Amino acid sequence: MTQSRPDLAMKALADFWADMGFEEARALAGGVGGGAAGARAGRPAASPVQARPVDRSPGSPRPEPRRLSNNPIAEARRLAAGAKTLGELKSAIEQFNGCPLKAAAKNTVVCDGVFDAQVMIVGEAPGGEEDAKGLPFVGRAGQLLDKMLATIGLSRSENVYITNLIYWRPPGNRDPSPTEMQTCAPFLARQIELKAPKLLLTAGKFATQAMLGTEDGIMRLRGRRLRFTQEGLPAPIPCIPLLHPAYLLRRPEDKAKAWEDLLTIAALCDELGVKRGSAL
Repeated sequence: MTQSRPDLAMKALADFWADMGFEEARALAGGVGGGAAGARAGRPAASPVQARPVDRSPGSPRPEPRRLSNNPIAEARRLAAGAKTLGELKSAIEQFNGCPLKAAAKNTVVCDGVFDAQVMIVGEAPGGEEDAKGLPFVGRAGQLLDKMLATIGLSRSENVYITNLIYWRPPGNRDPSPTEMQTCAPFLARQIELKAPKLLLTAGKFATQAMLGTEDGIMRLRGRRLRFTQEGLPAPIPCIPLLHPAYLLRRPEDKAKAWEDLLTIAALCDELGVKRGSAL
């Protein structure tokens, strides 16, 4: 005969308190199923487990509760807050094990470009080539991005810093999940805080929606002069969304739209005093 629902509930409660470190709760656990329920089943009642004496003297500390699970977002916040430089933050991200994607990834892909660059680009997630090389935007889409930036005098070797929403490749290059983005968000926020860029560029729908907190599509947002806000920043940062270069590889007919957006970026750079190199 199975245990009744009240018996099961009491046993679960007793087990919970025992796990939290309160050993006297095991006396309850021993009686559940072995007392009245056991007698109804024709079995002799089990003797209760003897509770371990607890020191109740004044000022004696309570048993330390056992931590049942870790909070990866809280851990990411702790590590991010402890990083005082971008180099320290990069090391903290590489040591972080709170995102399950890391288990299947070859590399942790944090950033590329110039640490003190005034232009910061945020993409979505590493792809296959990025995972293999440990750098963001190095595949075909990344090569196209480099060519696009070069047309207005921007490059990762001189005046651009590039990162992503998450730092490990999702299986099959799927979209990042909300949980994965939330887990990595403290690291991205700290990057922005440490860098304080003059201009943010978001590449594609996911990065744009996550950064700007909007559900509007990329075709509606692309090329617009928007503003990124974040707690701790002295002022909003100008932000322009871009069509993702991977999308442009699939839809080359939209490269004219991308060119219009690049011209908007070039004009804003000049207004903000962002130094650009020689355009191609």
